[in-house]
Amino acid sequence: MSEQTPPRRAGAQRAEQDRRAPHGWLHALAAVLASLAAMAVVAGLGLWAAGAADLPGGAFPSVVAAVVVMAVGGSVGLSGDAGLIAETDAGLSVLPLSVSLVGALVVAAGFLRPLRHRAVADVRELAAWAARIAVLWVLLLTGLGLLARHRFAIALGDGPAPGEIGDLLDSSPEVGFKTDVPLTLVFGLLWLAGVLFVALSVSRGAPLPARLLRFHESVRPAAYAMVFLLLSYAALGLAAGLVVAATRGHAAETFAVLLLGLPNLVWLAFTLGLGASWEGRVDGPFGLPMPRVLDEVLRTPADSTLSLRTLAEHDGRVWWLLVVAAVLVPTAAFLMAARSPARMRTWQHAVHMAVALALTVLAVCLLAGVSAHYGLSLLGIGDLGGGLSGLVELRPHLWKALLLAVAWGLVSGFLGGVLARRVHRRGEVRPGA
Repeated sequence: MSEQTPPRRAGAQRAEQDRRAPHGWLHALAAVLASLAAMAVVAGLGLWAAGAADLPGGAFPSVVAAVVVMAVGGSVGLSGDAGLIAETDAGLSVLPLSVSLVGALVVAAGFLRPLRHRAVADVRELAAWAARIAVLWVLLLTGLGLLARHRFAIALGDGPAPGEIGDLLDSSPEVGFKTDVPLTLVFGLLWLAGVLFVALSVSRGAPLPARLLRFHESVRPAAYAMVFLLLSYAALGLAAGLVVAATRGHAAETFAVLLLGLPNLVWLAFTLGLGASWEGRVDGPFGLPMPRVLDEVLRTPADSTLSLRTLAEHDGRVWWLLVVAAVLVPTAAFLMAARSPARMRTWQHAVHMAVALALTVLAVCLLAGVSAHYGLSLLGIGDLGGGLSGLVELRPHLWKALLLAVAWGLVSGFLGGVLARRVHRRGEVRPGA
């Protein structure tokens, strides 16, 4: 009986390993279901706290599905209908980042769990595992996209006159939302790919293909530091929100903000603490939920600049954002340097931190922007009913933010590298060891 050749033996061992590997279809389904269920729970609780449970026509499940779709980058379009000679115009572009963050953490944990305690994984294995998750993700996201649609009738006012005008001219306004399913699947897959890439980049215990091991020493410590930085801001914001809910009343509104848009606010505060500025405007019944100082700065006839200086004119306590940044950013740089090989030089830490912080600020600027508007006009002239139009816009001064991030990264990375010299790190050999 001939002995099995090495290639055949290797193939048999790989097949046996794949058969026993704890990352099959059931594990992929569990990861995807857990992620979407967690997002639906957070979105549902946030909308319930905001009063959306009382929406007419059994719209609550559709609104929850729409928020989950938006949280993964999906496209939910608003539409209006005000009869024969009146028209509505509406648009919404905002990510409920609390829902996004919860979903990202859950699906990342499900993706990494079967890969623990291994040194190396080949590209085919990782691609097959990610593909299983992606296929199930597309199927379930399609179902959510089909559920996320509804139409609401809008009352024209409390008095009889607006209602009579609406009946006479057949212009009773309606507004609705509907998911663009193909576009949602594209952005949803990009969101999933980004989450899985970050998960592999951050986790020290997750295996990498042999070709990518050279990036382990430079990318993973920096990625870990950035995730630590963003989650630290989220934790501080959560603690502050709970204190506000317990001591200042309006607990339901505060919990709605925490459950739907906490990272939108705290990561905005992170960029402001670095010295970045944003531009925007609030007009009409719409507004930013909290803190009130944001609404005060932006509620002007023309676009206003949002920065530490303009905020301090209304509330001097915002200068604490600079203090928080001065503590957390160097701390993240120190963690990055401490997790890096001992042979890495101080200037390399500075460069890695600058690149990582610039990419992080870029992501925040792209994700935390807000654009929402609604208007109703009759014969193309003015607004009908009063208070039925509104605008909220918030957009970053991007290049300024990126330049400041690079500057902060270079300084804090250098400082972190110097402080980490006293810490025993991987690859370092103590004298006499």
